[in-house]
Amino acid sequence: MGYMVMSWLFLTQFLMLHAESKAKVPAIIVFGDSSVDAGNNNQIPTIARSNFEPYGRNFAGGRPTGRFSNGRIPTDFISGAFGLKPIVPAYLDPMYNISDFAYGVTFASAGTGYDNATADVLDVIPLWKELEYYKDYQKKLRAFLGVKKANDRLSKALYVLSMGTNDFLENYYTLPDRQSQMSIDQYEDFLISIAKGFIQNLYGLGARKISLGGLPPMGCLPLERTTNFMNGYECMESYNTVALAFNDKLKGLVGKLNKGLPGIRVVLSNPYQILLQIIQKPSSYGYDEAAVACCATGMFEMGYACDRYNPFTCTDANKYVFWDSFHPTEKTNHLVADHLVKTVLSEFL
Repeated sequence: MGYMVMSWLFLTQFLMLHAESKAKVPAIIVFGDSSVDAGNNNQIPTIARSNFEPYGRNFAGGRPTGRFSNGRIPTDFISGAFGLKPIVPAYLDPMYNISDFAYGVTFASAGTGYDNATADVLDVIPLWKELEYYKDYQKKLRAFLGVKKANDRLSKALYVLSMGTNDFLENYYTLPDRQSQMSIDQYEDFLISIAKGFIQNLYGLGARKISLGGLPPMGCLPLERTTNFMNGYECMESYNTVALAFNDKLKGLVGKLNKGLPGIRVVLSNPYQILLQIIQKPSSYGYDEAAVACCATGMFEMGYACDRYNPFTCTDANKYVFWDSFHPTEKTNHLVADHLVKTVLSEFL
């Protein structure tokens, strides 16, 4: 009888450990733009920064970190949901070192995109450079943990990619070069090919669990609504149509990658529908305002135009879907992250 109890206990422990080792994500590793930049841009000469008040006023200690929000960003909440640390620090932030980055790190740069030409607009970190920083990180992690343990962590980590909005709004629709070279459909395909190559590179470097971020309803960002005054400041439907088309192509890419790369698991983390739902029915989520942002007049300001001297900034950011004209409030980031964890990322938990 004692032997049976011992065997049963051993089996239970074995199954629990096996389940844990199978589902456990020991680190979150992030690439992308301002949606997931935690302050890398503070360390480079660019105007695409937010390391000043009132940014970060609801962050721990009321500290402006370089996150484009009044508080935490989606990857911070995803990290917390996976039982890791409540924030994912920026790789270039001198406040942190490899012992912090072992559990989570972001290489993201506000203003960047898949297209190198997008990064050039505001002199920010291009995607290829984010990958170079990741290779540097791998070396430091192996020196810190030892090669075997580091490689194990890198293969079990969740890799989060979030970018693309700037490619369209900051580059294609704003500057003449890409428009003269490609139709919007061709440009989407061009970006998809870059995303594919980037994930293949990550795979070659040991990544196996990847979350590929979809585009938000970018026609509903306050900045785009402000410019749509001829249509009563409604969402720019043409931009939303592009976002939907691009997300469909990302979905197709996910299917191809999962079939073509042995042992990989790529998922599409698509914020489009949940964010559109919040924008269309803000009161259902406890918001008062979805068309304009909290910071400054809420119509067109972001970055340096949204500073502590602006007299119009709202007192309660939780009543607003957007913090500045381009970026959601911490509350919205939390809602979107929770939705993605429950509906998509839960398979990695």
